[in-house]
Amino acid sequence: MSSHDPFVHSKSAANKLVYMANQIAAFFKAQDMETASAKIAEHITKFWDPRMRRAILAHLDAGGDGLDPATRRAVELLRAPKSAA
Repeated sequence: MSSHDPFVHSKSAANKLVYMANQIAAFFKAQDMETASAKIAEHITKFWDPRMRRAILAHLDAGGDGLDPATRRAVELLRAPKSAA
């Protein structure tokens, strides 16, 4: 893992990831915010490459422009420590 990974630092890659994450959010839109965010985070965890997850977290850290509110919450959940539930 390079700290200068172009995938993580590319604005166009970030825009594509925001678009993809918001599309996932649209699928869960009928659910309440916390449920939708948890399911978005679960989908991203299961199906996105680790570089993609790092890039969306870096995008959030840079302000998170364009993220739907449920998507923003989902990305925040990606960083949260897993509970022993």
